[in-house]
Amino acid sequence: TSYYTPTTKPNSTHLHHHLLRKNNLLLTCFVFFLCSFFYLLGSFQPRATTSLRTTTINCPSSTTFNTTLQKTLDFTTHHSATTINSFPIKTYPPCSINYSEYTPCQHPRRSLKFPRDRLIYRERHCPDKHELLKCRIPAPHGYKNPFKWPTSRDLVWYANVPHKDLTVEKAVQNWIRFEGDRFRFPGGGTMFPNGAGAYIDDIGKLINLNDGSIRTAIDTGCGVASWGAYLMSRNIIAMSFAPRDTHEAQVQFALERGVPALIGVIASKRLPYPSRAFDMAHCSRCLIPWGQYDGVYLIEVDRVLRPGGYWILSGPPINWQKHWKGWQRTKEDLNNEQTQIEKVAKSLCWKKIAQRGDLAIWQKPINHFNCKTNPKFTQTPPFCPVQNSDSAWYTDIKTCLTRLPEVSSKEEVAGGAIARWPKRLDMVPPRVTSGSIEGQPGRYRNVIDMNAYLGGFAASLVKDPLWVMNIVPVEAKADTLGAIYERGLIGTYQSWCEAMSTYPRTCEMEDIMLEMDRILRPEGSVIIRDDVDLLVKVKRIADGLNWESQIVDHEDGPMVREKLLFAVKLYWTAAPADSDQAS
Repeated sequence: TSYYTPTTKPNSTHLHHHLLRKNNLLLTCFVFFLCSFFYLLGSFQPRATTSLRTTTINCPSSTTFNTTLQKTLDFTTHHSATTINSFPIKTYPPCSINYSEYTPCQHPRRSLKFPRDRLIYRERHCPDKHELLKCRIPAPHGYKNPFKWPTSRDLVWYANVPHKDLTVEKAVQNWIRFEGDRFRFPGGGTMFPNGAGAYIDDIGKLINLNDGSIRTAIDTGCGVASWGAYLMSRNIIAMSFAPRDTHEAQVQFALERGVPALIGVIASKRLPYPSRAFDMAHCSRCLIPWGQYDGVYLIEVDRVLRPGGYWILSGPPINWQKHWKGWQRTKEDLNNEQTQIEKVAKSLCWKKIAQRGDLAIWQKPINHFNCKTNPKFTQTPPFCPVQNSDSAWYTDIKTCLTRLPEVSSKEEVAGGAIARWPKRLDMVPPRVTSGSIEGQPGRYRNVIDMNAYLGGFAASLVKDPLWVMNIVPVEAKADTLGAIYERGLIGTYQSWCEAMSTYPRTCEMEDIMLEMDRILRPEGSVIIRDDVDLLVKVKRIADGLNWESQIVDHEDGPMVREKLLFAVKLYWTAAPADSDQAS
């Protein structure tokens, strides 16, 4: 046996067995003590009458909890605005029937205060805070749930959009017909009286619409959006817009048909879309003076077109040699207009790839490699100074060419190549891979995602018969709308302090929810995901709006503060003309 000294180590095997025997003895004694103690303690307690199935626990707060083994468990969240806050719920009365089609930022009376030059008066001009309505917008009397898609492409209930003017004004052009209690949309247009399907077939003979390279499109001056409606069967989704003008309710018709559309006009402000968003832009007799004002409108189309994207023009002045008499214009006037357009397109480095019949198509270059080295392309318009080309909320259009991202060769696609649809949906958007986006990740036909981030909600629904308008709030820290378009989805910028458009200001929650109530159909749904305290406040306002709502746990269970609120706007309409009560 080795002798122990302060500098020697003990025998590890001997020490291990010694400690093990010692620990076992101590553990045995401790367990014996505990068992004896609790046995004796229990034997001295007074016997209580208990149930094998129910245990009652009386807490100091006098709240009683009953646990019954055979009872069905309820896993729903029991958050109630009325129990948390005892203040009365504020109610919101119905507005007058005169507001049935109220569009706050495109109100005809307010628009008359603004210049008519360049159609500025038809741009968004939102009400001041003291002008905001605090009432619920009624649906027209007799409103019905729209036809299901794809039937809705061709049919709309008359009661939902009670306007017959277009059936007379556009009768020859086959836009719309009135048939008893409904409207029928034959698919015609000013430049395609044989139908949008045949018109799109003609376009498909000039550029490839079937290989997935074209997914997103924009239709300027869309009418009732038949072009966008018929593109959907080809897996191309179009953002259609038109002003609120003498063609009353044309955008409302588009939305009732289940087609993405917004009230809008190309005038003095940028369109509410990021740069490089659309594979294709379209104008069919949209009456936009493309060659005037130093080509500023085509410059804006160039900004939102993707590298390699197409601009399609039909109507004046294309094929003026055939139509000049019907258009009631002189040959010289139409020829000058086309010359102006050709000149502007060339200054943007566009290439005219086809003109056949009533169609002309130009293509934007995939980069500005040659534009910068060719003196012909660097004079008018000049390249814009370095700026945020995606900034589009109340941003003035400038007469300068938006710079494409730098490339190292003339074959490289500026900003990164985009996969063909549907692979595009699952690829990482170039704006993400390049690091240009900073921030943290996160029976219906028309859906709005009010804070879309990268469009994940829309992507998860892409195979369903609906479309999602992805909203990127202008107050968001990360501008992700460009990446949404790079995925083959659509969306727009929006400040929710405004009625789906005034200059940024502090807004109240009730104003946002009143705007949601305005744009929702009767029996339309709302899903909000947020902190439970905020959702309780939202639910109180929802109750005041006469919505049916419920707060529930999400996928992470009841122990997290983030919850989901589901709400449905209950069915109600304006009263009949001879009654003062809403139905």
